[in-house]
Amino acid sequence: MKIGVMSDSHDRMTMIRSAVAVFKEYGVEMIIHAGDFISPITFEYMKDIDVPFIGVFGNNDGEKFFLKKRYKNIGELHERCFKGKIDELKFIVLHENDLVDSLAKSGDYDVVVYGHTHEIDVRKIGKTLIINPGEVCGWCTGKYTVAVLDSKTMDVEIIDIC
Repeated sequence: MKIGVMSDSHDRMTMIRSAVAVFKEYGVEMIIHAGDFISPITFEYMKDIDVPFIGVFGNNDGEKFFLKKRYKNIGELHERCFKGKIDELKFIVLHENDLVDSLAKSGDYDVVVYGHTHEIDVRKIGKTLIINPGEVCGWCTGKYTVAVLDSKTMDVEIIDIC
């Protein structure tokens, strides 16, 4: 299964549209968003791809009520983290980065996805794959990136969406 991974879109609508276009081009079968959507209007572009969606809130997501209301039509939006199986792999998705290494070292998860730092991070600790796709918005690094994970091979491709 190809899984699109994104984070820190921060209302940058043109880049959200580009991310969705890239995910369509790559044939992703699911999208994970690791937080900092910012406003419910981001839903307008995310609904353009008909695949399951899992997201978590970030530290800048203040309008949680309306974000949940909008995104419930296309998938799941979780308060702090998502823990569950995707294509037989154990995932944890969170926004903050402070527990990432500990979660990976625990061996409880196959994949740890996070955001917040706006920096690309793809590495392994033990058997656990860690993915931070960087930032969709480009505000902090000047890079506009998403990731595509192949759940069968565990290969991760970082894609420039600009």
